[in-house]
Amino acid sequence: MRAALWFVGLFAVAVALALFAGNNQGMVSLFWHPYRVDLSLNMVLLLLFTVFALAYAALRAFSALVMLPHQAKRWRQQQKERNLYQALVASFSHLQAGRYVRARKSAQTLLKLSDELRHEDAHFAQDSHLRAIAHMLAADSAHALRDVAARDSHYEQALDDVPLNGSLQQQEIREGAQMRAARWALDDRDPQEALQRLEQLPPGASRRTMALRIQLKASRLAHATHSALETARLLAKHGGLSPEAAASIIRGLVIEQIQHTHDAEQLQQTWRSLHPADRDAPDIALAAARKLVELQGDAQQARSWLLPVLEQFIQAPQSLTSTQALRLFTVLPQALDGLDATWLARLETAHRAAPQEPRLQYLAGMACMEQQLWGKGEQLLQGAVQRLDDAPLRARAWTALAVVAEQREDSQAAAQAWRQAALQNQQ
Repeated sequence: MRAALWFVGLFAVAVALALFAGNNQGMVSLFWHPYRVDLSLNMVLLLLFTVFALAYAALRAFSALVMLPHQAKRWRQQQKERNLYQALVASFSHLQAGRYVRARKSAQTLLKLSDELRHEDAHFAQDSHLRAIAHMLAADSAHALRDVAARDSHYEQALDDVPLNGSLQQQEIREGAQMRAARWALDDRDPQEALQRLEQLPPGASRRTMALRIQLKASRLAHATHSALETARLLAKHGGLSPEAAASIIRGLVIEQIQHTHDAEQLQQTWRSLHPADRDAPDIALAAARKLVELQGDAQQARSWLLPVLEQFIQAPQSLTSTQALRLFTVLPQALDGLDATWLARLETAHRAAPQEPRLQYLAGMACMEQQLWGKGEQLLQGAVQRLDDAPLRARAWTALAVVAEQREDSQAAAQAWRQAALQNQQ
């Protein structure tokens, strides 16, 4: 379509010129005494156009001749810029491929070309950005090669190329460099340095997923459990962790926090600070109750923490893993001090509701022992000890039977029970 329009336009111009020139009777007379030259108007116009074209061509040729050195210089600079970008791509490719020496050389080539362009006063767009990126590529390569001095030197130069109050893109490059430096500190097993570099980030950047992941790893490495726990919850909130991974990490951190408590009061404060969902987790409740028993805390408080886990087992025994069930029936008998009638009735009711479950029978027998109901407790334990699958529980049951036999001065039964307990402990 465009060619057709050009053709029509050219045809119209040709027709107009033919009409004008074909019927033009005008004359131009030039007097130069004693001569007279008569020229047609068409010839004069053609001569004027020819002179203008020749003058214009001559001026263009002269301008090109004058600008030739500048064009040559510009061509050389463009070649260096092309080589600069090629060095950037090569450095990044070598770094991704694990060729750290080549990546470092390509980054240094980029910096050398940038210096040459600067000395020639050839300021091109993105110069400071490319230099900062090149320094970080060289620093990453040096880090992989365990050249700490070169790594830190390139890192400082990268920060110098992107000032703190620079453009938005410069700020992003600077923040990325600081996050990368925090990862280096983690690789060096220096969590304090990693956390310190993360603190230098602006508030918005410090809450990005990458920064939070680095902070989580650094906090766990530094055994800063509370900080790691808050970071893990923030990551889970923003989708930085899968629900399964977040639950596992939070559960592990809460248990670690519980294990690091030094007295019962601190443990109870930690328990009160937990989210309700964390308190309902069987592993966390079991760890807290066990720690409270070890610290000789309130046994009634420990039983209240274990009550949801026990009710879960009573309603659906398969909902707890074998390890969780073993820990439940190991910790709960240790927290029977000061057992009241309500708890005793609860345990007996659970046993009667599921007589086929030997662990509930064992627990009811231990509760009767705590209440000094020796006959009933012995009967329950004797019925449970033969059906228990867990050696630790069988050992505890035989130990309780041995104590009962000693109290009624049945030395033979006591010796037999102690022997069975010792055999179970050896398994």
